[in-house]
Amino acid sequence: MNRNDDLDLRLVRATQAGLPLGPRPYHALADQLGTTAAEVMARLREMLGDGRIRRIGAVPNHYALGYTANGMSVWDVADAHISELGARVGALPFVTHCYRRPRRMPEWPYNLFAMVHGHTRNEVEEKLLDIRALLGPALRAGDVLYSTRILKKTGMRLG
Repeated sequence: MNRNDDLDLRLVRATQAGLPLGPRPYHALADQLGTTAAEVMARLREMLGDGRIRRIGAVPNHYALGYTANGMSVWDVADAHISELGARVGALPFVTHCYRRPRRMPEWPYNLFAMVHGHTRNEVEEKLLDIRALLGPALRAGDVLYSTRILKKTGMRLG
C-alpha cells in the first residue's frame, strides 16, 4: 500500500461520520491525519473524480430546522416521459431527493419518488400540487407517505 492509499483510507475513516464541525474542517482533518489541508483537499478531489467517493455534502436535520411534515411523494408517470419529468421534479427547490424506482405491480404502480419537506402537512400538500401540475398528462396516479419518526441514516462504514 503506498502513502496515498494509506492516507485515502485514513481520510475516508475520519470523514465517514461527517466532516469536523468548525470554520476550517479540512484543516482540522489535516491536523488529525498529520498532513496538510491542501493534501486533504487534493485527495478528496481525486477520490471524487475517480468515483471512490460519490459526494461531499451537508445533511441537514430537517426536524431541527422546523420541517416536521416530511412526505415521500410517489408518482406513476408514463415511462416515455419519466427521465425528462424526473429531472424537472428533482430541480424543484423544495424537493431534496428525487429518483426513479421500478414498479412492483399490481400493488405498487409508482415509478417516481420525490421527498418534499414542509413546516406543515398543508404546506407539503401545496407543493405536491405544483409537482402534479408539472407532471401534467404523463401522470397517472400519485400519493404521499408521511414520516412518522426519525430513523438514523448512515452510509456504508469502513472498520
